[in-house]
Amino acid sequence: MSSFLVNFDGAVLSTGPVSINCELRGQDKRRRSAGIPAGRDLIMAKTPTENPVRDASGTNDLTQLGQIQAGPATPEEAVLETVPNPRPRALYLARFVCPEFTSLCPVTAQPDFAHLVIDYAPDEKLVESKSLKLFLGAFRNHGGFHEDCTVMVAERIVAATKPRWLRIGGYWYPRGGIPIDVFWQTGTPPEGLWVPGQGVPPYRGRG
Repeated sequence: MSSFLVNFDGAVLSTGPVSINCELRGQDKRRRSAGIPAGRDLIMAKTPTENPVRDASGTNDLTQLGQIQAGPATPEEAVLETVPNPRPRALYLARFVCPEFTSLCPVTAQPDFAHLVIDYAPDEKLVESKSLKLFLGAFRNHGGFHEDCTVMVAERIVAATKPRWLRIGGYWYPRGGIPIDVFWQTGTPPEGLWVPGQGVPPYRGRG
C-alpha cells in the first residue's frame, strides 16, 4: 500500500513513503520548509488496495457491500444477499432494528412511519446487512398497508436465508389517530433459544 501527502484543498504534494512529525501541525516554520502554506492541515491518504478481508469465507460474491451504488427503486427490485453463518451449529438470535422505516399509504400516498424489530435464529446463512438496509430503504416510495409491508419484509428475509426461526414486530406510528402494531413469526421458536423482549412499549400520547 502506497502513501501520498495532500493539503487541505486535496492537492497532491508528494508521493511515495512519507514521514511527518506530528509536531508539524500549527508550526508555520516547519510547514514552510515542507512547502505547505501556513495554517493548513495535513491529511495522510492511502491508495486503495485489495481488501485483505475478502477471502474464501463466502463474501466474494457480494455485489453491494463495499460498493457505491444507487438504492433499488422498489422492494421488488431489491436483492437480499447472504453470507455463510460462521456459527451454524450454535443456536443464537440476531436482531435488526430499523427505527425510521418509511412507506406510503397505498390510497392517499401519505407517508407512514414504523419502528421495525427483526429477530431471527440463523441456520446456514446470514442476511448481509447493507443489502437489508437498501431493501428496507426501497419501501420509501412503496405503497402498502402496514400489515402488508411488515409481513413482506419478514417473508423476503425468510426466503433469502431460510432461518431456523424468525419474527418481526412492526410498531407503526399513528396516522388518523390509531397506531397499528403488526407481529408475525415463522412458528414456535426452537427450544433453548434465548428470545428477549423487543423493548418497544405500546404507543402512548401525553396521557
